[in-house]
Amino acid sequence: MSTIQIDRLLDTAIKQEASDVHLVVGKVPTLRIRGRLKEIKTKVLEPADTDALMKSLAPEHSQAELHEQGGSDFAYAFQDKARFRVSIFKSKGHISIVLRLIPSKLLTLEQIGLPEIVADLCRRPQGMFLVTGPTGSGKTTTLASMIDFINQTMDRHIVTVEDPIEYYHNHKKCVVNQREIGGDVSTFAEALRRALRQDPDVVMVGEMRDLETIESAVRAAETGHLVFATLHTTGAAGTISRIIDAFPVNQQAQIRVQLSTSLMAVLSQQLLPRADSDQMVAAYEFMVVTPAIGNMIREGKSSNHLDSAIQTGSKFGMQLLDEHLWNLYLREMIKADQMIDKARDTESLIQRVHKAGGMVERVELDQ
Repeated sequence: MSTIQIDRLLDTAIKQEASDVHLVVGKVPTLRIRGRLKEIKTKVLEPADTDALMKSLAPEHSQAELHEQGGSDFAYAFQDKARFRVSIFKSKGHISIVLRLIPSKLLTLEQIGLPEIVADLCRRPQGMFLVTGPTGSGKTTTLASMIDFINQTMDRHIVTVEDPIEYYHNHKKCVVNQREIGGDVSTFAEALRRALRQDPDVVMVGEMRDLETIESAVRAAETGHLVFATLHTTGAAGTISRIIDAFPVNQQAQIRVQLSTSLMAVLSQQLLPRADSDQMVAAYEFMVVTPAIGNMIREGKSSNHLDSAIQTGSKFGMQLLDEHLWNLYLREMIKADQMIDKARDTESLIQRVHKAGGMVERVELDQ
């Protein structure tokens, strides 16, 4: 596949507003558009095609990492039209490539529909704000919007640690240093250790992948820094459990105490295709750590206790995921089957749909 065809492929992805491009041996190039896969009518890719594509996209250190470790991630600038996050990896001995289109425009907190209190939390001098959700749920976009809000409204030193850097943040009111894993620093944990010597006010951690990174992020939040980070977890209560379970049993009581005082909020999100347009819409679960919720975290209360506290915390902008999904459905922004697919309590929402006179076309009853 020639460079011209690569350009056409990426142009097609941009024009069709695809979120991802899949290049796999034995299949034609495939786009993900509004959550669904769509094939491009061209030749079936052969091993030589994906190999040539990889070499045209990947920097030398990523090619070396692919051959040494079986995969690599990096950012790719397509002329001045768009940037992509690229993942290259081996599958059945051949090279596969997935490119994710990084939106070029930073959205405001209002445009992505975040609760008003998020702006107030971004103004706090210290604490930890976690954005969670599955891959492709828009966590990076949400984080970038919060960093941009700080950049536009406050004078701060922002240090980000990303793998790879996706959104570029220009210096506005803030000084912004963006560090990329692999190019600028070896690991998230190492970057966090060094960041605390770099006079930061705000630290953004692209992903808390391991115990060392989690420990470093919590320590940064405790020592007078505002920390933003992501986790691949679902729901606020699930996020708390995931962090605590990452620690050895003899340290779990201590991390509960640390989280109860350092954690500010957990925003857990899912991305769904809108029923009324060609766009996507985010559904949120949002928990603000009030003194009462801080006590629950410290005492190791169950998920049900935390869910109940979120339900009664609407004055702080708190909401459970299923409530937001239901509200989006009532406003005819999402379809019933999409809502059920993303819901935590599917049976309850199915009953609500039926009581409202609606129908559920497709349901995974064994969820």
